[in-house]
Amino acid sequence: MLAARFTPVFSAAFALIYCVAEQFNIALVTYHPRLREWGWLTEAPRNGPGMYWFGWVGTACLGALAVAILSLPLTRNRAPQWIGWAVPLAIMVAFVYLLRAFFLR
Repeated sequence: MLAARFTPVFSAAFALIYCVAEQFNIALVTYHPRLREWGWLTEAPRNGPGMYWFGWVGTACLGALAVAILSLPLTRNRAPQWIGWAVPLAIMVAFVYLLRAFFLR
């Protein structure tokens, strides 16, 4: 079953890569809402704030896809079921810690 091997690794890799992309602002695209323009990679704000969330999701999606595809030969005998929920849960705890200033105002 390909999905049983692919999905847990994809979800864990997505959570880890998204955390790194958000912390270091590694965005695949930047949206400038005032200008209604898109730019490739992380761009400086132009005439207002830039929106990087779309780029972080794109970066995490492409990275997780690559990790999950590369892990398929390694998970041929046994699918790591726990990794699909344990790693994203740990990343949620990490984000609460990283954003603690926002919650403690």
